[in-house]
Amino acid sequence: MIPELGNFALALACCIAATQAVLLLLGAQGREVRLMAMAPGLAFGQLIAIGASFAALAWSNAVSDFSVRNVAEFSQSQAPLFYKVTGTWGNHDGSILLWCLVLAICGAAVGAFGSNLPASLRARVIGVLGAVAAGFLLFALTASNPFTRIWPPPMQGQGMNPLLQDPALAIHPPILYLGYVGFSVPFAFAIAALLEGRIDAAWGRWVRPWALTSWCFLTAGIALGSWWAYYDLGWGGFWFWDPVENSSLLPWLTGTALIHSAIVVEKRESLKTWTVLLAIVTFSLSLSGTFLTRSGILNSVHAFAVAPTRGLFILALLGLVMVPSLLLFALRAPVLAPAGLFAVLSREGAIVLNNILLCSIAAVVFTGTLYPPFAALLAGEQLSVGAPFFNSTVLPLAVPLVLAMSIGPALSWKRAELFPAFLRLWWAALAAAAVGIVAALGWHGLAALGFAGAAWLILGALADIAQRIRLFRIRFSESFARLAGLPLGAIGAAVAHAGLGVTIAGIAGMTLASQRVVFLHPGQSTDFAGYRWTLQSLDRVPGPDFVSRVASLEASRNGRTVAVLHPADRKFPVQGTAVTDTAIRTNLLVDLYSALGNVRNGGAEVRLRYDPLAPWIWLGAVVMALGGGLSLADRRLRVGAPARRGARVPV
Repeated sequence: MIPELGNFALALACCIAATQAVLLLLGAQGREVRLMAMAPGLAFGQLIAIGASFAALAWSNAVSDFSVRNVAEFSQSQAPLFYKVTGTWGNHDGSILLWCLVLAICGAAVGAFGSNLPASLRARVIGVLGAVAAGFLLFALTASNPFTRIWPPPMQGQGMNPLLQDPALAIHPPILYLGYVGFSVPFAFAIAALLEGRIDAAWGRWVRPWALTSWCFLTAGIALGSWWAYYDLGWGGFWFWDPVENSSLLPWLTGTALIHSAIVVEKRESLKTWTVLLAIVTFSLSLSGTFLTRSGILNSVHAFAVAPTRGLFILALLGLVMVPSLLLFALRAPVLAPAGLFAVLSREGAIVLNNILLCSIAAVVFTGTLYPPFAALLAGEQLSVGAPFFNSTVLPLAVPLVLAMSIGPALSWKRAELFPAFLRLWWAALAAAAVGIVAALGWHGLAALGFAGAAWLILGALADIAQRIRLFRIRFSESFARLAGLPLGAIGAAVAHAGLGVTIAGIAGMTLASQRVVFLHPGQSTDFAGYRWTLQSLDRVPGPDFVSRVASLEASRNGRTVAVLHPADRKFPVQGTAVTDTAIRTNLLVDLYSALGNVRNGGAEVRLRYDPLAPWIWLGAVVMALGGGLSLADRRLRVGAPARRGARVPV
């Protein structure tokens, strides 16, 4: 009964979404006040319906209702309750339902927090979100229905992918989807602005919080997935340029550019067409990632099951979103004439340069990701584009990007001079150069470049704050008072830039990592990275739905025990697969990393790693997200947007 109610709620949500799209867009076009006033109610109605459908699927998973095909194929009764519930979105059908739920949350959020929006703009935004939701809900009802019944139901489910039975990866999809789908709101604002033929500073202030919120969630989601890859897969790496990893990086790059260009729209009413285009492209890249992971054209540990038919449906949705949006952009963009002019050497110019570099990196990653499947499709050639290509092409673009990130905030708006900016940053530049030189003397050039870039970003962020509070130029008490009065947006931007510097330092440290794979029997030892590693025992430990072999590995230095690690491997009888459970001891400066390999003849193959500064990679991501959160807390983003001036030339 519960699955039928969930299916009915899903169909009801689809009807509400379609009604939401048609009535609100027509009402805004005809200035029908009563129709436009229905926007919040329809958005909340869709959220309630899709929320009920999602709750029904989660309940079916929790009680192991194997008469539902989705539950029978991706769950089992012996799995812990936590993984039964999180398994709701650990498969194709459930993930699409989660996508629809997050999209409904976005629409309801606009309805709840958009009371300061003009009625026609709010109606158009919610109407566009309803049109996108209607497409995905129709897809969920027809090609990807999670409530399909099977009879007779099996006694035991097939179980979810053992790699997904991990706390970090269990919460990774919702956080990532809040970033992916969250960019639908800036997209809807862009389409609404094109329909109105008008973009101004108020529009930029309305768009920026939504883009920033999505960026924060996407940053956290990517970092969580990277951390999972590091500690769970047993390879010891944090980024492999996997096609699915790239599909999440692409909207992050263009979304970062979108946030900065929206600032220019708000401050100077410039870069209007560019900002609208970035909003369209960013959400389109989010949809592209959804298509790539579900079409079967990419092979990845992150990808869902091969489903070409479903992939074609999503490809059609992608076309229905992108083609009309770009056509509308081509027709309306000439009307959005820029109002604020600026010199090349200015803060606006620095933001444009950063946007060009970010989009260039996105273009390189997009090309490298899609070239192999297109080559196989068109020429029948089986090609592989791996880390060497991406490292060699992205690095030359990343270096000037990092260099410009600290220079931009030191420049004035509209027109700037280099010498005042140099006076603000000379000590940061000297310190970064010193760090690079010292690192080059001890390590290789790539690590030195990374450490110098990290120091440049962190010290550049500190220099920006020091300049704002006039540190060392007035009394400390006055500087602290100025610090307390600084806008949170300025502090958040500096924190986010410094967070990227911390991440770059962690990546540079990982280039100095060392590794050894050794076969040990209990009681045997090996020396590695200044430590003596001793395999003390190798025990079999049963789990709820798996059997694991757990090693006890002691790391000692100068006869003193530093850590006892317990790497393990888990075998899942139902799925017939095995996964690695790594063990890591960290002091936030160095990770002692161990993973268990083949177990045979009473011994085990052990992978040992010494990873300097590895935790800084994810610490920096947390700092970046925190910086975005501080910017969101800025009161200027929470109060009403500036009043719009009179209408310009009607379209």
